[in-house]
Amino acid sequence: MTSVTRSRRQVRLSRKLGLALTPKAVKHFEKRPYPPGEHGRARRRTESDYAVRLREKQRLRAQYMLREKQLLKVYENARKQPGLTGEVMVEDLETRLDSLVLRAGFGRTILQARQIVTHRHILVDGKIVDRPSFRVKVGQTIQVKPKSQPTTPFQVAAAGAHRDVLPTLPGYLDVQLEKLSATLTRRPKRAEVPVTCDVQMVVEYYAR
Repeated sequence: MTSVTRSRRQVRLSRKLGLALTPKAVKHFEKRPYPPGEHGRARRRTESDYAVRLREKQRLRAQYMLREKQLLKVYENARKQPGLTGEVMVEDLETRLDSLVLRAGFGRTILQARQIVTHRHILVDGKIVDRPSFRVKVGQTIQVKPKSQPTTPFQVAAAGAHRDVLPTLPGYLDVQLEKLSATLTRRPKRAEVPVTCDVQMVVEYYAR
């Protein structure tokens, strides 16, 4: 799949779900703030409870770029933990390595952050980790490996070029952008995670 095709799919999905998934999608979404297709402009019918819950589940999946099986596994694990299941889900997802690479500003989108990880550019406590789903523990430091830092994409990131399109840096990350380094200082809390989703609806979808 080419980058252009992937970009168009993300824009279309953004319009379908009612939120911009990438910086490029923001501009398209502002021009066409309605679902894709010939009936996109038509007034929405009253949605069923199932449809509402399904959309929220799809929103969460899209923002973390997860497969259905992956999100279901996160739900099953969260259900066994103390606390509100929906909040625990998001807090767990936010400790994924690709999520933190994005939040730190090393990449511009979740897809780019994932590629940075899979292409072996990221160290966790000094060791290469190429699994986007790797859960970073409190106190661990993620860093772009020294050999990769001089390359243009990471020099752009170190200059803060992505910060204009990313949400405010969350309080659970201590970032030294010029060094392309970030430390997870504590567990994320749902209220501060920059994800648009009614997590209770996601829980209700899976619990049905």
